[in-house]
Parts: sequence; C-alpha cells; structure tokens
Amino acid sequence: MTRARVVVAGLGDTGLLTAINLARHCDVVGISTKTGLVSGQELGNRITRPQSWAQDYWISFDRYRRLDHAEVVHGVVRSADLTARTVTVETVDGGSRALAYDVLVVATGAANGFWRNAELQTPEQVGLALRATHDRLAAAGSLAVIGGGAAAVSAAANGARTWPDKQVDLYFPGEQALTQHHPRVWRTLRRRLEALGVGLHPGHRAELPPDVDLDEITTGPVRWTTGQGPVDADAVLWTVGRVRPHTGWLPPEVLDDRGFVVVEPDLRVAGHPEVFAIGDVAATDPLRSSARNRADKLLARNIRAHLAGHHLRAYRPPRVRWGSVLGIQPNGLQVFAPTGHSFHFPGWTIRGVLEALIVRRGIYHGVRPGPESLVPTVAAPQQPLTPAPDHRG
Repeated sequence: MTRARVVVAGLGDTGLLTAINLARHCDVVGISTKTGLVSGQELGNRITRPQSWAQDYWISFDRYRRLDHAEVVHGVVRSADLTARTVTVETVDGGSRALAYDVLVVATGAANGFWRNAELQTPEQVGLALRATHDRLAAAGSLAVIGGGAAAVSAAANGARTWPDKQVDLYFPGEQALTQHHPRVWRTLRRRLEALGVGLHPGHRAELPPDVDLDEITTGPVRWTTGQGPVDADAVLWTVGRVRPHTGWLPPEVLDDRGFVVVEPDLRVAGHPEVFAIGDVAATDPLRSSARNRADKLLARNIRAHLAGHHLRAYRPPRVRWGSVLGIQPNGLQVFAPTGHSFHFPGWTIRGVLEALIVRRGIYHGVRPGPESLVPTVAAPQQPLTPAPDHRG
C-alpha cells in the first residue's frame, strides 16, 4: 500500500518532533533553513555558554534515528498552492523544487530576536553566529535586558551568573515580569535575580526606535515611554516580544490580521482539511502554546486519523506557561508546573537521566552521539549570510 506523503515546512523544535512522530507511518519530507535543529529555547544559556548549549539544542538531522527514512530538504519555502497541494522550495544551491503532498504541516515558526530567524545557514555560519553573540556580550561592561518574558529573565539571570563583574539590569513594563506564568514563578525567580545582583526595574516600557534593528544587540541609550530618563548600556538585549510569523509564502486567506495561521481546534487550517499548523506560527490561543506542551504528539495522531478517515481530537491550550525558565544551572534544572510550584532535577541527573533517557530516548526516540560542540572556541569573521526572506504576512 502506498504511504501518504507528509511535507513538514519547518523543522524547528515543534516541526522536528512532528516529523519524528510521523516518520514510521508516512513518507515524510521536511524543509529546513538549517541542516539541523537550532532551537529557539534557553536563550540565557545560549548567549552565556554556547558550547554547552549546543550539545542539547543544536543537533544535525542525521543524528535523529527516526529521520533515517525521511527526506530533509535544506532550503526556504517560497510559495504554496493549496489547491494543487504543492509547495515550492528554493534550495541551498539556488535551485527550485516543487514538492507535492497529501498532508502539509505548517511549522515555519516566527521571528523573535536573533535567536529565532529564517536565514538559510550552513553549520559554519550557525557556529560563528553563536560565538559572535557570546563574545559581544562577554566584552560588554554593562548589559541591559529589555522585556519581561521568560527569554528576558533567563538572559538576565544567566548573564549575571556567568559574568558576576558585569552590571546586568532587567527592565520590564509591568509591576512584575513573567506575567504569562503563574504569579508564584515570578516571586521565586525575583529572589534569584536579586541574589545574583541583577538590577530590577519595573514600570519601564521601552520606546522602540524605528531606525534600529531590534533583532540585533545594540548599545544605549534606551528611552522610555513611561517617563523615566534614558539608560545607557554597553550592550542592550531586546526581548520585547516583537513576534513576526514566517508566513509570507502562504495565501493571505489562511492568515489572521497579524499573519498567523488560522486553525481549527484540531489544528487543521480553516478551509483546508489536509493542511495543519503548529507552533509559534499557529493562532491556537493568545500564547500560541502549541509551540510547547507536546502538541506534536496530538498533531501526529490527528494527521494519521485524518488519513484513515477517523475522528480528530481538539488541542486544549493551558491557561499559563510552564516549564523551565532559567535552563540548566550548576546545581541542576528547576521546572515550574502550571500551578507555579517547582520541582528540581539535581545536577548529577542532567546528562545521564534527563538528557539521555527522558529527552533523547523518550521524546526524540533515539539520537546518535555527535561532536562535543561545533561552536568555534575562538572568534572568527562572520561569513556572508544568505539574506533572510520576508516571511511576514
């Protein structure tokens, strides 16, 4: 019997897991602007300890056992014909491919700072970019982190821990940060930030200068719309939630007014039962929470049900965000439940239990050993990068 062909556009954190969960049941073709997973998670450890971060969050696709029989296309999705059921890909060598599908999964994600981009990159370019960001921040005498989400808190905490002589300040618009988490999470982590010497500045809403690329690390001054005087810093890290979905390749009728993909509760795209969307690109709920919470398992099950003519299940988003905020620390990993209470993985369990058994074997169904790290140990000049396509809807 001929197996259905599923094209997964985007192999980031969620698209990759979806492809892995489908690979034994369908002919899977994945499309990625990178040659491996370059995760958007754990920003704080990414900028402060890039070599350690890369061991768990930058992994080439050929190391995932479940992708052995899948095809991975290194390129950029340029267009989709949802009537003809094809997508067109510009490949890394400058060519063009039209890929037919029985089911299309839209998982192209969203831009949200330099750590989440749609640039077509080689492994060498990824490694150089990771090293350059770290070196830029390490050389700064002061760091201002702008924003109140998990990425901002993680960057401030890990920056202060890694560089204790550096002045690190966190500026956020409300009375507290982490407003998408349970209030207990901020109460817990505020004490951690204060112990690390991070300056906390509530009630600061930044003025977003139109002539500055906020996806890059900048310098001061930072000005505020809330009346405070400008602030200078050697390095300014913008984590202000300027999320732009990578959906310029899709027809406008499947997008909402912000460019996110409109989906039904079962993650099917409205009006196109053979097209599904997941992750930061999908307008599932205000938090776009299918990017987390293992929605990939539900999506894979629903695709198989669709192909078999069976009932599909609805995705039920959580009301708050949960999980790790600071990432792996010297004493282990703290994970917050939706109630705001936390549980702790001791440091000795991280490699042998959490990463080896729970993540690599349990979640990814097998990851082959690879190099210790592909991040250069010495800074080098950046190679020219392929210009990022305009994916904004």
